[in-house]
Amino acid sequence: MTTTPPAFETLQYAVQNGIATISLHRPEKMNAFTHQMCEDLIAAFDATDADDNVRAVVVTGSGRAFCAGADLSSGGATFDYEKRYGSTGVKRDGGGRVVLRIFRSLKPVIAAVNGAAVGVGVTMQLPMDIRIASTDAKFGLVFARRGITPEAASSWFLSRVVGISTALEWCFSGRVFSAQEAHERGLVRSLHAPEDLLPAAYAIAREIADNAAPVSVAMARQMIWRMAGAAHPMDAHKVDSRAIQSRGQSDDAKEGIASFLEKRPAQFPNRVSSQMPDFFDWQGEPDFE
Repeated sequence: MTTTPPAFETLQYAVQNGIATISLHRPEKMNAFTHQMCEDLIAAFDATDADDNVRAVVVTGSGRAFCAGADLSSGGATFDYEKRYGSTGVKRDGGGRVVLRIFRSLKPVIAAVNGAAVGVGVTMQLPMDIRIASTDAKFGLVFARRGITPEAASSWFLSRVVGISTALEWCFSGRVFSAQEAHERGLVRSLHAPEDLLPAAYAIAREIADNAAPVSVAMARQMIWRMAGAAHPMDAHKVDSRAIQSRGQSDDAKEGIASFLEKRPAQFPNRVSSQMPDFFDWQGEPDFE
């Protein structure tokens, strides 16, 4: 099913040749994160999952920044939710809502970090599958320097991406660090000259879009991310066994094998929007309590 994406106030959204590009678009504010951006990002990933023309997603920033963190225009009340919203209960942090939506994505997500990425500008990248950066990019998990703590479920994601020691060092110090350090510590896959960044991201997306069965990609993405938190490898074995059995009976598998033997590009027929197997809850999420 193909859907018309909603209009976005804080993003630019385009789909071309199977690749969706989501650009954070508040360049005059260095793409600082707001409640509206939170809602827009969630809606954008709803759109990419619903559109079978989308085979991969690239996320980048407009202008000279990727995302400079939370919009601090409310001053000292920025993170005082009771004062800002009049709520006395626990309010979900917006970055967390975004990363959990990206975590549930059925399409592969590539971050093309074009400039400054600070606070939520870093943590929103963590559930993205492949992160590449401009040599001009800078990163900072600055929460402790603002008197707050890491957010956006980064206490789950960050150590899985870079290891506990690096995660704690960056969070303890709150210092801003270079793209080179981000690369050396495993936060980003590769570094590129600014003018080469988006072409590199699209080349990665193109390799996926042109060659891989979308349903297989969607299943593999959820299996690998979700099994990273499994209690025992048996949990993965159960899911893997059911997955290979399900996929082995599919029209995609028949086409994949036939195209290989006939030495031609595959034309996979199965659709993510309607033909994900039902043996697993691919987008399940516990309640927030």
